Amino acid sequence: MAVHFERPGPANTAEALKLAKQRADERGIRQILVATTSGATGAKAAELYQGYQLVVVTHATGFSGKDEQELAREHREKIEALGAKVLTCQHALGGVNRAVRFKLKTYQTDEIIAYTLRTMGQGFKVCCEIALMAADAGLASVKREAVCIGGTGSGADTALVLTPVNAQDFFDLRVHEVICKPRL
Repeated sequence: MAVHFERPGPANTAEALKLAKQRADERGIRQILVATTSGATGAKAAELYQGYQLVVVTHATGFSGKDEQELAREHREKIEALGAKVLTCQHALGGVNRAVRFKLKTYQTDEIIAYTLRTMGQGFKVCCEIALMAADAGLASVKREAVCIGGTGSGADTALVLTPVNAQDFFDLRVHEVICKPRL
């Protein structure tokens, strides 16, 4: 049964990570994908998910400013020291099409998909997006279920069980279970 947090945001991080681990263990899922911006959530996940196939997915460099990477060096070092992989790449539901929006002031298909996924919450969209990104990078198998953890703004407040797909196969993406998410 899904847990619904009263409010979105980082106050739910510890509980979301715990619930996600509990469900991963119940289902025998070893593939874990976690979104992080500063790296704080990724570092917490790396501590909790030692021995799992953990991929921590960051914002693309340049997301918040030219040549800026929001992932703090100390968090990256901790995540990697604990055996997790860090993925930094173009956002599956942004990237080049976002340049069209910025320059031409019009939305493209990928951002319309992102807005549609947000009807279930920002963290829900993030979970689906990082599954695409990790699959495209070869860091998540499309043949096995994964637990994906994302959030609203910062921290974690959403966890899903899904089977990752490559971005080109987006419409084959299936969310099997909602572990937790904020009420909207």
